[in-house]
Amino acid sequence: MPASRKAPAPKAASQKAASPKAPAHQQQRERDSTGKPLNGRPRDGLGRPLPRGSVGAPRIPDDLRLPPEESIAKAQELLDAGMPFHAHEILEGTWKDSPEPERMLWQGLAQLAVGLTHLMRGNLVGAVSLLGQGHDRIRGYEVDPPYGLDVAGLLNWSDSLLSNIDSGDLEQPPIVPHLLF
Repeated sequence: MPASRKAPAPKAASQKAASPKAPAHQQQRERDSTGKPLNGRPRDGLGRPLPRGSVGAPRIPDDLRLPPEESIAKAQELLDAGMPFHAHEILEGTWKDSPEPERMLWQGLAQLAVGLTHLMRGNLVGAVSLLGQGHDRIRGYEVDPPYGLDVAGLLNWSDSLLSNIDSGDLEQPPIVPHLLF
């Protein structure tokens, strides 16, 4: 019968082995003045990270905050160009600066855009989740939509897209929503 093993005695702090160094890609990560990681890697048109040194799609600055009308116009331009991830980043910046009564609207619009991003990347689970969440968040704004937003149209668009995902009847590329009437 084998002898039972005793757990080794804990090492003193001075004897502990140094933890392995972080991988090179983590050591080089850009950080802001507070040490928060920044998203500095290039990305493709659907927001997927590319290897460092690659040429990617133009970036949306992390701190970009546009007024609502400009945000809507720029987001629509990006959606029409097949770049819903970038539209999401524009809408997210406006959401972060929006007054409390509009926060759910802007969050929902950003979620619809990133839901479309997931669909275009082939991630149906992520698409269903975010399209559903975005749909539910904008619902309360359909009676009196601000900024000329076609909230009823966006609700119909997301309902249709979710139904098509459920039935497996997806158009490629998916239909892009129209944010305004």
